[in-house]
Amino acid sequence: MKALNSFGFPVLRFNFRGTGLSQGEHDYGKGEVEDVRIALEWLDAEFQLPIIFAGFSFGAAVGLRAACSDARVKAVIGVGVPAIPVAADSEAPRTYTFEFLGDCTKPKLFVSGARDQFGPRARLEALVAAVPEPKKLVVIEGADHFFEGRLRELREAIESWVRREIVKDKE
Repeated sequence: MKALNSFGFPVLRFNFRGTGLSQGEHDYGKGEVEDVRIALEWLDAEFQLPIIFAGFSFGAAVGLRAACSDARVKAVIGVGVPAIPVAADSEAPRTYTFEFLGDCTKPKLFVSGARDQFGPRARLEALVAAVPEPKKLVVIEGADHFFEGRLRELREAIESWVRREIVKDKE
């Protein structure tokens, strides 16, 4: 959020259904894709600007699905993409599929921690290798899934990519 806002881009940060004070119930990724679509509708109506989608973990898994097929979205960023099944203590593992990325020709940035327990480096490298250009994978050494102690490096990776891929024609 701070990286995109540093360029003056308006940023919408929200909780999915059933999280925090938001209404509704968690829908295991199905309804949450619709949450992202509704957020994209609101951003377009409110600002009428090209949209860059960025999502973290579960938000990346469901948000990339909505954003890649939306013509208003000009680029996508997935942070902490869950490349292996993820389970909280009280639930069955959630497995995410990313075959839809095979049709995503927008600029794509993937950022992961080298110690991300839900995004092993080899799995992420294979995922990114399978998607069309333009794309970039940045692995932050020493970082875990939540980038604890490495948020500065995460922000710098996003800012550098946005400067090079998105803002380039405005310099």
